[in-house]
Amino acid sequence: MVYKFVVVLFLAVACTSIHAQNWDVNTVKFINPQNPDSRFFRKTSSSVYFIGTGAPVGLLLAGVIRKDSSLKFKSYEMFGAAITELTVSALMKIAINRPRPDEKYPADIYPYRDATGKSMPSGHTSLAFATAASLSLQFKKWYVVIPSYLWAASVGYSRMYLGVHYPSDIAAGAAVGVGSAYLANWLNRRFFQKKMALRKKVQ
Repeated sequence: MVYKFVVVLFLAVACTSIHAQNWDVNTVKFINPQNPDSRFFRKTSSSVYFIGTGAPVGLLLAGVIRKDSSLKFKSYEMFGAAITELTVSALMKIAINRPRPDEKYPADIYPYRDATGKSMPSGHTSLAFATAASLSLQFKKWYVVIPSYLWAASVGYSRMYLGVHYPSDIAAGAAVGVGSAYLANWLNRRFFQKKMALRKKVQ
């Protein structure tokens, strides 16, 4: 059921957002100030690469130190989700080829810096949601799930505040990130965890 929801959301966003709609543009105008100098949103935006890479690396190191195979497999799963979302996001950017908001509306949108690359989907948001979804699938505790998704949502909002993405870019990024995490989780359970269970039986 979750997979169907992610696929439907992904297709709906991709199909309806190739051309910027009025609500898309108006939302960015409303959120993006003339001087987007908030340190909080800048730090939130830049945190995605530290957390997105730090979480799987931390799990891998913990697994090696503790000699815990389950932690290692969780780190592999997170790496898999990140690689998947990066690949899908890159291919979508090429295929959709959507300009950044400030490129199309230079008199109305004020980016915090000159951003390169295309707009759809938001790569920061896709990595943030891939990380949040992976952590939530692996550690199903409210004190992991809620902060993870709040952080991911904050990353998405920060990209609009900073004037570099439309809300539909954020929605597409979230769909790609969550979908990548669920795919990596399914592959991990389907192949790697089964192999690990068989090895334990043989031993």
